[in-house]
Amino acid sequence: MSAVLYDGEIVDAHCHIASTRFIPRAFYEGFCSNVVARLRANGVKKSFADVLETYLKQSQDHDGDALTADMDAAGIASSVVLLPDFSYVMDSELTIAEMFAEHHRIAQRHAGRLIVFAGVDPRWGADGVALFEKGVREYGFRGLKLYPPCGYSPSDPALYPYYEICGAHGLPVLLHIGPTSPALDFSFSHPLLIERAAIDFPAVNFILAHGAIHYTDVCAALCAYRPNLYLDISAFLGSMHPGGWQAALGELFRMGVNHKILFGTDWPVFRNSGGHKKVMEMFLAADGPLHGLAPQQRVWLMSGNIQRLLTEA
Repeated sequence: MSAVLYDGEIVDAHCHIASTRFIPRAFYEGFCSNVVARLRANGVKKSFADVLETYLKQSQDHDGDALTADMDAAGIASSVVLLPDFSYVMDSELTIAEMFAEHHRIAQRHAGRLIVFAGVDPRWGADGVALFEKGVREYGFRGLKLYPPCGYSPSDPALYPYYEICGAHGLPVLLHIGPTSPALDFSFSHPLLIERAAIDFPAVNFILAHGAIHYTDVCAALCAYRPNLYLDISAFLGSMHPGGWQAALGELFRMGVNHKILFGTDWPVFRNSGGHKKVMEMFLAADGPLHGLAPQQRVWLMSGNIQRLLTEA
C-alpha cells in the first residue's frame, strides 16, 4: 500500500471478530432492518432475508483469520479486538465466559497482532467481576469494553469494581456511544453519562467509541477538559455530516484534541466498502482527512495515542 501522508506504524484501535459466535442474531436482525430501509430509499430492492443472509455469511470468521488478512493487505500492524457482552439481553451461541476463552485462543493464534478488550454486563454481579479479573490476569486482556445500550449507564455503581481493576492494572475502558442496532436502548448511549465515573476514577482512561460520528462536539469538549477521556473515530465512513466523512474528520482534527483521538475502523463494518485496504487508501490519500496535520499529530492519531494508553500500566 502506498501511504501518501503517513507511512509509519498503524494500530486499529477498534475492531471485532466477525463471528456469529460472539454477535447475537438479534443484533444482526436489527442492524439489517436499517440497511434494508436505506437500500429501499435509494431504489434498491433487497429483501430483509437476503440482506440478513449476506451479513451472517460474512460473520463466520471464528478464528480471526479474515481480520488479520485484511490487516496485512492494508498495512495495519495490530488491532484492538473488542468483545462486548450482549448475552444478558440477547440469546447468544456461547456464554460470555466461553467468549472470553475463545478470544484468548484467537489472540494466541495471532500473537502480537490482536489486543483484546473484553466486556461483562454489570448485572452479572460478582461472577462478572471475577470473569473480567480472570481475563486480565490469566488471558492477558488489555482493557474493558462496555456496551451501555444493553441497558445500563457507564456510571452505574455496579461497574465500579471493574473500574477499580482497570485502575489497579492501568487498563483503559472503551464504551460504545451513539445509536446502534434498534434492538437495543439508545437512551444509555450519550457520552455525558460517563461523567460521574470519569470524576470518580481519575486514574482510569475512558475511550468514547464512535466519537467522530455521534455527539462529536460533546465528545471533543469532554476530551479537551477531562484529562482521562479520549475518543475513537471508528465507523467514520458512516458519518451523517452534510459534507461527508472527510469533512467531518477534518473538522474534528481542527478542534485541538488530536492528542486524545484514536484511529479505528470498527471492522468488519467496512467489508462491503472494499475492506481495510481501500479504507486506508482513502484515509491516507493526499486530499484525505490527515491533510494539513503536522507529522507528529499524524503519528498520535494512527498509533501513538492508543500505544500510550496501552503502556501506562
